[in-house]
Amino acid sequence: MQTNPAHTSLVALGDSFTEGMSDLLPDGSYRGWADLLAARMAARTPGFRYANLAVRGKLIGQIVEEQVPVAVAMGADVITLVGGLNDTLRPKCDMGRVKGLLTEAVERLTPACKELVLMRSPGRQGPVLERFRPRMEELFVHVEELAQRHGALVVDLYGAPSLGDPRMWDIDRLHLTAEGHRRVAEAVWQGLGHDPQDTEWHTPMPATLPPGWAARRVADARFARQYLLPWIGRRLTGRSSGDGRTGAQFSAELGKAFWVTPVDHTNPGPVTDWRQVGP
Repeated sequence: MQTNPAHTSLVALGDSFTEGMSDLLPDGSYRGWADLLAARMAARTPGFRYANLAVRGKLIGQIVEEQVPVAVAMGADVITLVGGLNDTLRPKCDMGRVKGLLTEAVERLTPACKELVLMRSPGRQGPVLERFRPRMEELFVHVEELAQRHGALVVDLYGAPSLGDPRMWDIDRLHLTAEGHRRVAEAVWQGLGHDPQDTEWHTPMPATLPPGWAARRVADARFARQYLLPWIGRRLTGRSSGDGRTGAQFSAELGKAFWVTPVDHTNPGPVTDWRQVGP
């Protein structure tokens, strides 16, 4: 692996994990690991370009249809692809179709970049995701097989003890906190061959006393009211939290990501251009 490579561009594809939820900024926008990684890479390379095409709620079929063609046309040095987990969380999931679409994405993206980055996504410890864990692990085995077949880089977040800790996850229990995203950015940074800034990103967090029974019940009720019931409602009505949204992009001047908001919200269309990052 090349040490401290000089990449000139990055395109990130995926869903809410890559969009940056729940690394919330004061103005209500999200940052996330991809923006943090882009800022680091831009600091090393004048004229660095970055586009984040990820949108919350997207299934792998939507990523292949809406994001992959845009990324292929951009011809980036580095492309990151994380997708399929939203599919595994659906009550009915055709894993053969999911793996087939992921294969299609990798086959189209590999010749369009110098480095394709795939991931074994982090998995929160706890009972909520246990019923879906076999599907997740089946997906991750396929990711490994695709990486070996096509020479892609796999960043193993699923095997990192620190990212399985519930304290690394937001109250919705589906998205990482700001500290979680920072650690993911560090993992990808190192995977690309850069000198570590945090050699302990994957180590477990120091133990603390768990919350009491009453506090856990209050947290469970809040989670169900604010996140679980709306999520179930969207599944029953065929809606997605990403409806009407396009990808976020990064502004070096503002130091944050922002939504590219279409004039016609009923027909948003894909992000098709770069944003300049760095001098």
